[in-house]
Amino acid sequence: MMHLYDTATRKVRELQLRDPGTVSIYLCGPTVYGPPHLGHGRATLVYDVLRRYLEWTGLHVRLVSNITDIDDSIINRANREHRPWREITQQCEAVWFEAMGKLGVERPTDVPHATEYVDQMVEMIGELVQGDRAYSTDDGVYLSVETVEDYGLLVNQDLEDMIEGGGDREVVGAGSKRHPADFVLWKLAKPGEPSWPSPWGDGRPGWHSECVVMSLHLLGEGFDLHCGGMDLKFPHHENERAQAVALGKRFANHWMHNGFVVDAEGEKMSKSLGNVANLLDILAHYDPRAYRMLLLQSHYRGPVSVGQDNIDASVKAVAGLDAFAARMSGVGVADADAHVVQQFRERMDDDLDTPGSTALLFDTVRRANAALDAGTGEAAPLVAAVFEICAAFGLVLNAGGDVPAEAAARAEALDAARAAKDFAQADALRAGLQSDGWTVETTKSGTTLRR
Repeated sequence: MMHLYDTATRKVRELQLRDPGTVSIYLCGPTVYGPPHLGHGRATLVYDVLRRYLEWTGLHVRLVSNITDIDDSIINRANREHRPWREITQQCEAVWFEAMGKLGVERPTDVPHATEYVDQMVEMIGELVQGDRAYSTDDGVYLSVETVEDYGLLVNQDLEDMIEGGGDREVVGAGSKRHPADFVLWKLAKPGEPSWPSPWGDGRPGWHSECVVMSLHLLGEGFDLHCGGMDLKFPHHENERAQAVALGKRFANHWMHNGFVVDAEGEKMSKSLGNVANLLDILAHYDPRAYRMLLLQSHYRGPVSVGQDNIDASVKAVAGLDAFAARMSGVGVADADAHVVQQFRERMDDDLDTPGSTALLFDTVRRANAALDAGTGEAAPLVAAVFEICAAFGLVLNAGGDVPAEAAARAEALDAARAAKDFAQADALRAGLQSDGWTVETTKSGTTLRR
């Protein structure tokens, strides 16, 4: 049974399922006003691994991950570039899913857009106003956090300690608020801004109201797991939760937050800080699987720094797995080694211990290679276990297939040159293949190529 650290209770506990056999997950998705950075890539990969593992165990997973397609940052960019705001959101969303596809991230079960749910958001805000949990001012509608009994649960702080917080969104301000930590549910529109009608005037929903409406609408009360980056604990997730509590609804049963990607100085990467490393750049220059491998070797709750050394090491690790797949392509089919699979499940069920599970993966590779070298006949179950673990990780191995005819012909020429003892020609062919991006491996049985 899967156990995960729960931010609300601050302990590792069983992920209890509302509906047996089904896991309902809400993951806060991107605000589409710019290209994704490495932190975005980490969040999506962490929860892609979680989803794939849960499905590998036989559970059905419904993953909802939203698109925030109306936000101050979107409007600011549109005004700055004199472009329609919808053009920006559509282009940035396309770039987002292109990057996710290259990373091998499965598309969420549902991808709701905030602008599709504005009517439901207006209805929810109206209920909060009617219940004296929210109030209107001259610039919008705000939730009164003092009416939410356990406000601050996710950060284990009282109200006053949180006033100066706020992550990437401003919390304090708007002098007409009753309490500095009250947060906006509905923003009255300024001239030229996109807006929707409401009883309080034309405007648009606040960021925190978007996710609470979409998650409850699609997953229902008491859904199993709410996910996101550590920076979303407060104010975003706390303010989502506060609205559900104020409405008397059961919200997420379990809260999961991944750690930051940090720069060389230990600062988290974010658009607001300006130290963003563009995810598209790393995907253009390296095997996209290398970033998945790098993150698998780091625990999801800790910070991770992405530098030349560890990305190169991850590229090498993935190449080693590809070489293993190529070598084992002729090994017979067998059931996966039961002991290895059980060890893997125990480690993954212990708060998604991907570093321990990755160590097990490479140890199993070593044992399988040794068994094949010794000719003991024990390699096949170990090979099957390696592929089981890789499948649960979402790590697709390349055993050397899909080699173009032209490259394959050059590999055959290399073997012919070696057979003729024309080693200068063989070396020249090898160098040419390598310069074209091929990994060239020559054994007694001939030369194989891998990207």
